[in-house]
Amino acid sequence: MSSGFYSLKIELPDGNIYDFADLKGKTVLIVNVASKCGFTPHYTGLQALYEKFKDKGLVVLGFPCNQFGGQEPGTDTEIHDFCSLNYGVTFPLMRKSDVNGDKTNEVYKWLKNEKAGLLGLTRIKWNFEKFLVDKNGKVVGRWASTTPPAAIEAEVEKIL
Repeated sequence: MSSGFYSLKIELPDGNIYDFADLKGKTVLIVNVASKCGFTPHYTGLQALYEKFKDKGLVVLGFPCNQFGGQEPGTDTEIHDFCSLNYGVTFPLMRKSDVNGDKTNEVYKWLKNEKAGLLGLTRIKWNFEKFLVDKNGKVVGRWASTTPPAAIEAEVEKIL
């Protein structure tokens, strides 16, 4: 497991590597996303947060995942096209990957280790669970899928 947030790396859909060292000094909202979920409209709120605060140092990272009800069946290209066409998403989307189980990507291994959910459980329960990481690479919040992005705006603004 990585020693810290800024040592993490993840693959982008084009095969390039997204290096979290580039996020030093930024506030980061990380969300596991899906295109065919009841919470998919959260993309609108995530994009709104990103637009409102990107110039103040907010980065939103979407992690497409097909582990919950098979609600992200598309290819990385299909996912990107769907998000940009239907929700105007301009924040980075990573390559589709797992957030639970033996093939959990390194970012989610680290996030879950840093901030357990309700009752101390670490596993991701559903699509659109949200993690907020401060400018020092510390996880300062974790919210369930049922929490809309607008509900965490004050928390985001507070740590920018």
